[in-house]
Amino acid sequence: MGGFRLGKAFLYTILVIYAIVTLIPFLWALSSSFKTLEEIVSGSINFIPKNFTLENYMTVFVEQPLFPRWLLNSLIIAVIGTCLNLLFNSMAGYALARLSFPGKKSWFIIILAVLMIPGQVTMIPNYLILKQLGWLNSYQGMIVPAMVNATFIFMMRQFFVNFPKELEEAAAIDGLSRVGTFFRVVLPLAKPALAAQAIFVFMSFWNDFMRPLIVLSDPELFTLPLGLNSFKGQYISYWNYIMAASMIFTLPVLLLYVFFNKYFNNGIKYTGEK
Repeated sequence: MGGFRLGKAFLYTILVIYAIVTLIPFLWALSSSFKTLEEIVSGSINFIPKNFTLENYMTVFVEQPLFPRWLLNSLIIAVIGTCLNLLFNSMAGYALARLSFPGKKSWFIIILAVLMIPGQVTMIPNYLILKQLGWLNSYQGMIVPAMVNATFIFMMRQFFVNFPKELEEAAAIDGLSRVGTFFRVVLPLAKPALAAQAIFVFMSFWNDFMRPLIVLSDPELFTLPLGLNSFKGQYISYWNYIMAASMIFTLPVLLLYVFFNKYFNNGIKYTGEK
């Protein structure tokens, strides 16, 4: 019993240390968003600003008129892209788990093969295709190539493989078609998997820097990660503005996690009750 408690205490100690190491950079960035540029570049590592100021946040919105537009662009691309991923990845995963059609195994192997291809390899082909379609510097150029994701198709397929067939059979007896069963029975009960997928996909769109850098050229269409780069100059980087903008940048992801966290808890509770 004593060994178990000692091991548990050791585990919690490791987790606390890891949490502190993980939080320190975020806390420093949060603190720096209220500091002057001179204090940040002075080299002192202090978490309490010597001269507390809100000027950085005011400057980001006032002196950079495109910042609200960048925020809106990021929200449009991330929200639409996430919704399309939730729909198409779930449909593809369900088809691979439940339906029988020619080439099913081949399609599954292709999806697994796509997981092994680094994203950097497809950058130039994607750019050339978007150029031929005339979709460079547009929302559709940012959203359409990323509206499906092989990783989450595989994840949803694994979820639906273990989904109780009895529920689908009961829905069929009640007269629901396969499509009706999917949207009215299966998806509502897949909230835990959908919530996890939503968080990761949204973060992927929200934090993406490379794709906007390749596809977008009009400053009015920049996303926040690309727009933040404008605060860095050749001879000086305005780290106070970058930190303030970064804090605003993290808020939607934190709110998304808080919102979907209850679906994780409800999903675990529902599974336990069943």
